[in-house]
Amino acid sequence: MRRIFIIGSGFGGLALAIRLQTAGIHTTVLEKQSKYGGCAYVWKEKGFTFDAGPTVITNPNAIKMLFTMSGRLFSDYIELLPVTPFYRLCWENGKRLDYSNNQLSLEQQIAQFNPKDVEGYRKFLNYSRNVFKIGYLQLSTVPFLKFKDMLRVFPQLSRLHAWRSVYSMVSHFIENEYLRQAFSFQSLFIGGNPFTTSSIYTLIHALELEWGVWFPRGGTGALVNAMVKLFKNLGGEILLNTEVSHLEIIGNRIHSIKIKDGRSFDVEAVASNADVIHTYHDLLRSHPIINKRVTSLKRKRMSNSLFILYFGLNKSHSHLSHHTVCFGPQYKKIINQIFNSNKISNEFSLYLHAPCNSDPSLAPSGCGSFYVLTPVPHLGTANINWQLEGPRLRDKIFIYLEKYYMPGLRQQLVTHKIFTPFDFRNTFHTYQGCAFSLAPILTQSAWFRPHNRDSNIQNLYLVGSGTHPGAGIPGVICSAQATAQLMLQDLLI
Repeated sequence: MRRIFIIGSGFGGLALAIRLQTAGIHTTVLEKQSKYGGCAYVWKEKGFTFDAGPTVITNPNAIKMLFTMSGRLFSDYIELLPVTPFYRLCWENGKRLDYSNNQLSLEQQIAQFNPKDVEGYRKFLNYSRNVFKIGYLQLSTVPFLKFKDMLRVFPQLSRLHAWRSVYSMVSHFIENEYLRQAFSFQSLFIGGNPFTTSSIYTLIHALELEWGVWFPRGGTGALVNAMVKLFKNLGGEILLNTEVSHLEIIGNRIHSIKIKDGRSFDVEAVASNADVIHTYHDLLRSHPIINKRVTSLKRKRMSNSLFILYFGLNKSHSHLSHHTVCFGPQYKKIINQIFNSNKISNEFSLYLHAPCNSDPSLAPSGCGSFYVLTPVPHLGTANINWQLEGPRLRDKIFIYLEKYYMPGLRQQLVTHKIFTPFDFRNTFHTYQGCAFSLAPILTQSAWFRPHNRDSNIQNLYLVGSGTHPGAGIPGVICSAQATAQLMLQDLLI
């Protein structure tokens, strides 16, 4: 039997596994943890359910396609709930914007900030839609294996001013600083600094307007379980508690996978959904070709890390939106400190997730499950002792939320847990504790990003945030389609 293995059961790994299994290629997924989902695992405590990873679904069609192409009904496996507004954007001075695809409401709110920016926003939206058509609809599932592939699309990227940053392009159309923040922060969801990330990523705005923002009933973990169930129904196999030690190479092909518990699997092909530097540095070890690759990868600019605080309260706080973005007082200064400072900023911006406002089943009756995150420097930027600083930052965030958004929070606290860059590094083997792999700058996108198929190791493939097109649920689902195309071409010859 042909033995095809995928390392990691994150969204990208599962999507790739489903595509291969649907095509009739028996596929085995190896997951080091005791739960499915990789970074999207779930944990429960005292009746509260917490999604540990991504919670914003912006292209449900890409996920539904995995089910329909398999001859299954998506609705038999999972239900997606619409989230309205997409996000509530809040500032400390009381200003607020409910961001959704209700264009009339959105433009009315924009006019309250600056009437002249209504027309500017319309021009920005038109630009975003043009980027979306090219950057997402045309290119996100197309592998970039050769430099000529990049040259082929360069004229289109040039016309879209891809060398400019997200913030720069937003500012080209919009004058008001609050609105500039409102339409540039989205790149932070994929580990990108709005002041350096390519303006190609303004496509996120058009993508959200095109398909909306959704949340799975039962939480993101329920979507992971639905994908696992589909994969198993198709005949696929997932092995939990199976941590890969290394990949054994003979010549320029992977011959076998060595497991830390002593098991070994001969392979025909391997796709890694693990962190890309971990894949090359730790799993491929000292292969001569790989040494150069690792050196090159470590020189690249990495994404930020995250500090995440999960907490359950004996009050639901139903006044909150499902997604709230809490902007700090100095947007550019805070972001600069996230990406360039060797210490934790005294100020922060937050993303607050209140899923019980869409699905009350995630907490005991009358209670609420929440998580709040703030972007922080990765360990290569700031060598912070998170065992000491984590509890301090937790306390500051609780005080801040209680002051501005959630009165009485500390008295209502039932349970909580923190997740720091140390945890990203130790639990997920992410290089320097980064949360989103390589930063999404222009010179690290498309052909410049690690390829979906390795150029030297013939039967090694990549899927997930470290390869094309990049991070975020839509990104890794698209990476699975790009990688599947290559694997099916190679395996079905």
